[in-house]
Amino acid sequence: MTKLIIFNFLLGILFSQSSLAQTEKDSLCLNINLKYKDQILELNKNYISRNDTLQINILKFYLSEIEIQYNDKTTFYFQKKHHLIDVEKSESLQILIGKKNNKIISKIKFNIGIDSLSSVSGALSEDLDLQNGMYWAWQSGYINVKIEGSSTSCKTRKNGFQFHIGGYLQPNYAMRTIELSRNESVNQNDNLNVEVDLANFFSEIDLKETNSIMTPGKKAMQLADFSKNMFQLK
Repeated sequence: MTKLIIFNFLLGILFSQSSLAQTEKDSLCLNINLKYKDQILELNKNYISRNDTLQINILKFYLSEIEIQYNDKTTFYFQKKHHLIDVEKSESLQILIGKKNNKIISKIKFNIGIDSLSSVSGALSEDLDLQNGMYWAWQSGYINVKIEGSSTSCKTRKNGFQFHIGGYLQPNYAMRTIELSRNESVNQNDNLNVEVDLANFFSEIDLKETNSIMTPGKKAMQLADFSKNMFQLK
């Protein structure tokens, strides 16, 4: 009897793993690939930007309102509205969109950050939870993008830089919309792979002059514009 129970238990595990593998195969995933130029992004690793050496210690940002657009002019609106991407949480780098279909994907559209309505609704649960360290206060709302690290160019304590980019009130509304076209030569059975290259962000910044943005304002709006350059669909 004991052997039969063990056998059935192991059979159940194998069946569950097989079902999970099949589900992943049939599902469309949005993979977030964090990079610095041609290298996979790693925390506390030295990178070169504008002839400066820098390290990234924290990288978090929100993707929201993901849409998949097809060649037949139809659009799939992903039900889950907000996604917190965190370099330290590998599971956050893969977003399960839904089942694959036979349609040809032409574009993917999403926001970097949190919309004004969600910002005034107060801190919520899951990805919008206060515990994630991405909420200022009701006057300022959520931090859309948080990048912290150090650079030899920064004449600050421990050569640190801090960029907390956000704001939901005009004229300092920092959410940005991204629309990326998919190459028709890409196998439509492949997942969506969005590359986020921080080198494109830091190439726009002189860390000697700009190394601490912690509140909404003109500078944060400028950095929000720079953040759009990080995203490419591969």
